[in-house]
Amino acid sequence: MTTAVIDNSFFKEFKVLASLAWPLLIAQVTQTLMGVSDTIMAGRYNSVDMAAVAIGFGMSLPVLIFMQGITLGLSPIISRYDGAKNTADVANAVQQMLYISLGMSVFVLLLLLAIPGAVGAIDMTPELAQKTGDYLFYVLLSAPAFGIYQTLRNYCEGLSITVPTMMIMATGLLVNIPVNYIFINGLFGMPEMGGAGCGLATMLVFYTMALATFAYTFYATKLKKYKLYERFLPISKPDINYMLRLGLPIAFTLLFEVALFAVVAVMLAPLGALTVAAHQIALNVSSLIFMLPLSIGLALAIRIGFLIGEGRHNHTKKAYWAAMLLAVSMVVFTASTILLFNDQIASIYSGEKAVITAAASLLILAALFQFSDAIQVVSANALRGYKDTKAMLIISFISYWLVGFPVGVMLGLTDMLVPRMAAAGFWIGFITGLSVAAVLLFMRVKVIQKRIIDDSLVRT
Repeated sequence: MTTAVIDNSFFKEFKVLASLAWPLLIAQVTQTLMGVSDTIMAGRYNSVDMAAVAIGFGMSLPVLIFMQGITLGLSPIISRYDGAKNTADVANAVQQMLYISLGMSVFVLLLLLAIPGAVGAIDMTPELAQKTGDYLFYVLLSAPAFGIYQTLRNYCEGLSITVPTMMIMATGLLVNIPVNYIFINGLFGMPEMGGAGCGLATMLVFYTMALATFAYTFYATKLKKYKLYERFLPISKPDINYMLRLGLPIAFTLLFEVALFAVVAVMLAPLGALTVAAHQIALNVSSLIFMLPLSIGLALAIRIGFLIGEGRHNHTKKAYWAAMLLAVSMVVFTASTILLFNDQIASIYSGEKAVITAAASLLILAALFQFSDAIQVVSANALRGYKDTKAMLIISFISYWLVGFPVGVMLGLTDMLVPRMAAAGFWIGFITGLSVAAVLLFMRVKVIQKRIIDDSLVRT
């Protein structure tokens, strides 16, 4: 970053991004805390149910994250309309994305039929397989609500309206915890479901959040001018194709990263519930911390779209550097905290000494990979704001699956380079893959910034 970039407008961007990011942060943290609370509460019930939730969560997350990724293509479209003061096309964009989300939901519901076969293909005990399948069934049943919620959320966030969805998500977490407890332990006449109760609670919370977000977008005065529900527009194949061209690369990018963690959880299952539980604790903590740079990245995508809609293409560079500085500064603090208190953090999740010891060692690696993760997620979201998503997809595939995953397999499951490291070897693979992604995505952002600024100068 050159000194020319650091001026009053840079610090103004810093302030704008922070104001956009903090509600997104709370919303993302509370969404992640649902998974964290599921893991903690199932772990307090017993380690088998904790492992079932870990594996079931790992299997369902790629499906839900793919749906979320598609809808993330909506916010840069809406933010450009907002920057250009174009209210007429917003309703069509949102409704076309709703059609896409509901179509994906139908496919996910059909996956319910494949749960027994998918769970049965994993090498684990019958008890663990049954509990995993039950948890997975309820979570996948929430797909329609999840799709509607994510679409309407991106509609609001694309307009820089971030507080309402934050409040809805926070309320969802507050509901999730007591409902979890009721279904896990069988209170108030409910059957004692153990880890499967976490899945049922998640389903109920998603439907509640979808209904609440619909109510907000229907009644909010500031959204009336967009006439979202004034009439239902027909399905537009060109618009849907355009959104899919933008959203699919985002979805696959997220999927490549999330699926990497999910596959590792499955590959660790034969090593026993203790190994899976330790890995899940480290993954839960790192996922929670990841929400900090992710929220900044999401705010950056919105801000870049808005600035381009206004025609201020050159200013997007300052927004990018402000976001990068903010994200890396936060990671310095969070990584240091994990390194200092890894044992205490692990003990929050489990009372079993062996699990705490194993998880604490993985948390050290989880702290280290946050730096690369912050750089790559800010850069990836900058590309999303620029609507340059295909390169992001290619970079992610190469980094996660052609670099990170092979390194993890070699170190974790073989003696090819060093004695088998189990979960720790996979975490070193994560660090390697994310570091490669960080470098390549950063380089791509610089290329796109030059291209879009040069193009804007030509047009003027």
